[in-house]
Amino acid sequence: MAHVNKVHSVSTIALVARHLSVEEDLIAELASGMDPEDGLIWVYSLDRPDGAMAFTEYGVENLTTLIADHDI
Repeated sequence: MAHVNKVHSVSTIALVARHLSVEEDLIAELASGMDPEDGLIWVYSLDRPDGAMAFTEYGVENLTTLIADHDI
């Protein structure tokens, strides 16, 4: 059976920071220990050749937990 990718959308770090009402730098710091299995992916484009952090819905849930664990 072929693997089916269930990720249908991602949100950029800027959008997630706004949604969670925290600074992007904090999101980047917390996400530094995350892997693709945790919902962190990198998006590359012509205007962002070094990539931009983006998060699946699961990734946003993980970040929310990390923020709560750090009492932020």
